[in-house]
Amino acid sequence: MDSPEFWRWVWLAVVAAGAIGEMATAGSFFLLPFAAGGAVAAVLAFAGVPVGIEWLVFVVVSVAGVVATRPLARRLDRDSSSEGIGARRWIGQTATVLEAIPSGPQATGLVRLGRAEWRAESLEGLGIDAGTLVKVVDLAGTRLVVWPLDQIAPRSRQPVAGQPDPDPVD
Repeated sequence: MDSPEFWRWVWLAVVAAGAIGEMATAGSFFLLPFAAGGAVAAVLAFAGVPVGIEWLVFVVVSVAGVVATRPLARRLDRDSSSEGIGARRWIGQTATVLEAIPSGPQATGLVRLGRAEWRAESLEGLGIDAGTLVKVVDLAGTRLVVWPLDQIAPRSRQPVAGQPDPDPVD
């Protein structure tokens, strides 16, 4: 086990496993520091440095790499959101009903969203006529859940202290 020849290949295997593992889990930056530590240890092994020093350098480089890449990985995780990925990107978009959506739970009609046609159901099971503009509010499997735009109440504006009420009610 203390053979320098043996550890050369072990460190190269660590480099390969770390690099391949990092590519398979893109954006995590967890295995990359261990691959870097293995690479430095492999260079030392080929230079004939004792195995104990190779291990020490591997641990130091790996820990330093983890500490250095954590802020970047956290920032990438924070910036990515599951909203807007795949079909969820359609939530909040406007569509046109092509084939009326009958009333009833899970009754479906057809809507055009962008250039694609989707099966859709009404949010509360209400019927929606063809030609109606709707807003996508959710997904139910492979169907869009929609609500008519003309029934979406606008947000009421709140009066600002010290200023007159923008929408006075008599």
